[in-house]
Amino acid sequence: MSTGATSVALLGYGRFGRAFADLLLQTGHRVRVFDPQASVPERIDATSLAQAVTGASWIVLAMPVPHLRDALLALRPLLHAGQSVLDVGSVKLRPCALMDELLGPAIPHVGTHPLFGPLSLARDERPRRVVICPATAHPQAAARASELFRTLGCEVIVQDPEDHDRAMARTHALAFFIAKGLIDMGVDDGMPVAPPSFQGMQHMLEAVRGDAGHLFGAIQRENVFAAEAREALLHELDRIHRQLAADPDDSMAIATRRERD
Repeated sequence: MSTGATSVALLGYGRFGRAFADLLLQTGHRVRVFDPQASVPERIDATSLAQAVTGASWIVLAMPVPHLRDALLALRPLLHAGQSVLDVGSVKLRPCALMDELLGPAIPHVGTHPLFGPLSLARDERPRRVVICPATAHPQAAARASELFRTLGCEVIVQDPEDHDRAMARTHALAFFIAKGLIDMGVDDGMPVAPPSFQGMQHMLEAVRGDAGHLFGAIQRENVFAAEAREALLHELDRIHRQLAADPDDSMAIATRRERD
């Protein structure tokens, strides 16, 4: 039982929502789930949004970003200042702006991005990290969210929403972009002679498929910096491709981190 056990209303029971609910329950938190589109276990199922939210200290928004505005509009009349709202999306600019707009100074809220998913939770991979993006009007909500995630075994990283999305564009979005290209090429379909150097790439492909492969389009389109990152990568790959063709002496090498710095 977690020493910081609290009551959580989880709105959304997709792949991440299910894994997150299990993690909350395993660490002693009380969970009620509302998702009329999903099959939710009876012991944690709420029959209405109001039933889920009533008595909850935390309201967790675990639905796709395009559904956030409607969810917040439906939620707002049910909330009071003693409750806190957080989202768990992989982009932060739009969710944080929506919560600022629709919850304002009256309802504590905070943006979060758990840097783990169903597959990494199943493997109990560590370290388990989460990004917290505090709302200017609610620093205490960010502090409480940090404590909540620490009860889940997470290391906490505090970031501005824009800095977060820029970083995710060059990591999360690019990883999914590369993985989709390789998967669509059939690169990971039965590779008995793959060298050890490919194992890290194979792990990335498995993680993308297992954690959130179905969210590929959302991850690319909802991050306003993703297109720029993809274009920069394609530019560099094209430059390297052309340089290889023009370099008969094969003098190219991959720079080490120390050499790049």
